[in-house]
Amino acid sequence: MFIERLKAVRIVPAMNMDKWIALVRDRMEELDISQEQLAERVGVSQGSVGHWVNKRRQPKVESMNRVFVELGMPHYHVSMQLRVLGQVGEDSGRYVLDEEDDDVDLMQYIVCFRYPVRGWDALADSAHEQGTVFEQTEYLAQGKAFWLTVENDAMSTASGRSVPQGMRILVDPGLEAEPGRLVIARQPGKSAILRELAEEGGQRYLKALNSSYPALVCEDGCEFLGVVVRVHGTF
Repeated sequence: MFIERLKAVRIVPAMNMDKWIALVRDRMEELDISQEQLAERVGVSQGSVGHWVNKRRQPKVESMNRVFVELGMPHYHVSMQLRVLGQVGEDSGRYVLDEEDDDVDLMQYIVCFRYPVRGWDALADSAHEQGTVFEQTEYLAQGKAFWLTVENDAMSTASGRSVPQGMRILVDPGLEAEPGRLVIARQPGKSAILRELAEEGGQRYLKALNSSYPALVCEDGCEFLGVVVRVHGTF
């Protein structure tokens, strides 16, 4: 059977590129850095930066990550995956690339974000130390997100929603804690815990998924450190 070999193209999901562009634009505005200044830092022309942030061209992976570094966001990262054209769920959006390679395989760039893995005892310290371990995900956090490892069976059940001990959870402090969401909460004078936030009759509770743990009333001064947005494994 004869199969025509199509010229390979690199496919960039629009949603993922939008994440990268939004991060870069917001950070440039925050630091008051112009396109010319960023271009000088990265070692490219101002025109290239203009094309990138206006979705006309996509930079090389190396340049995308260099931009993150130069803008003080080294924990964000762009990776690349081999994909097959026509795969179910694949985004059909395409960008013109700054790099040219006739021998390129079918590829897809994925904008990933690396967040630090923190220990429960370090939650009181908002600054992560140099050399911290990072894990990457496609989730774009609203706040300074971090990973935690579940340390007990309070949220483990035999069936249904379950977050067993040893699972790693991604916590986003930029999201509002709402009833029904899994949250990291800290009662006054106590250590932070993972619980489901519930509300009844105007009173908020911290509920364990494991029925052997009692529900806790949210005391005055209860602090929500973030909402769980990702779990490694079944959620």
